[in-house]
Amino acid sequence: MLVMLDFLNEIRTTGKITRAADKARLSYRHSWNLIEKWSAFFGTPLVERRRGRGTQLTAFGDKLVWADQRLRARLGPQLQNLSQELETELNRLVSHGPSVLRIHASHGFAVSKLREMLTREADISVDLRYVGNQISLASLAHNACDLAGMHLPKGALREPGIAAIRHWLDPDEHRVIGFVTREMGLMVRRGNPLAITGIERLADPAVRFVNRNPDSGTRLLFDQMLTAHRLDSARINGYEQIEFTHAAVAAYVASGMADVAFGVEAAARLFDLDFVRLVTEDYFFVCSRQMLELDSVRRVLSIMASDEFQTVIGRLPGYAVKDCGRIKTIRDALHDPV
Repeated sequence: MLVMLDFLNEIRTTGKITRAADKARLSYRHSWNLIEKWSAFFGTPLVERRRGRGTQLTAFGDKLVWADQRLRARLGPQLQNLSQELETELNRLVSHGPSVLRIHASHGFAVSKLREMLTREADISVDLRYVGNQISLASLAHNACDLAGMHLPKGALREPGIAAIRHWLDPDEHRVIGFVTREMGLMVRRGNPLAITGIERLADPAVRFVNRNPDSGTRLLFDQMLTAHRLDSARINGYEQIEFTHAAVAAYVASGMADVAFGVEAAARLFDLDFVRLVTEDYFFVCSRQMLELDSVRRVLSIMASDEFQTVIGRLPGYAVKDCGRIKTIRDALHDPV
């Protein structure tokens, strides 16, 4: 089924069965046999030929592909968490294995890239769990992780953001590791057909919104923006409709089930959406002072500061490195100038 959904998505993207067949390493004839098989299974055609204009998905085929895209975006981080939990349990059975570095952070594109590079290191075993902004800091405070992800907006919303997390931070005990900045804003359909240029536009009942889960730092930031604009959430059509990742809300908009979502630019570009930038966030990691003496953490800092990693981040839309791998005090990091 997954092979077929990937195959259909390639047809949706390219309009050519030959391209999809080549990518799936299938013959043209076998590809059509699969299409006919699955069309019969669902009781409706999935693909239709257009004379002189290639091939396109039917309305049902298109909905099927987008349902798959939404589910993958929604469940991907949860499946990674479960996989990580299993890996951690297995590592505990191997007494001579490498030291385990526990990282709790909200799901994001830069964090995923860091994880990819860390998994290449033979002497570091990474236990990365995707959790919300507040939960990661609570984990650090209760010694349930070694590095905790944290993100704060620049500008007028920084102080409310600091107030929401201050009780988890100890200026004497904790240190901050610089990482990246990321652009946050509104994801809208290609061409922005509803002319959505600001958060006030969400009060229009004709505009369908999809929100992030209440435990996420992105949801907290969005709610703070509503307060700053004196906009009642009850006026937003879809405020209670939630998804759990940036990619999931982007897929929701791209599939036509919503007109707009709030999240990172990289997710919007991944699903070929337009993006209205509203605020820039600093993304850090927080740890105790003692952790900075560990070889594993020093290796992480070295990777963050490397040209290779910073080049990778530079390719992510809306992301930029900022003091990547540099140690700061809580006071200097939180009150960093805009």
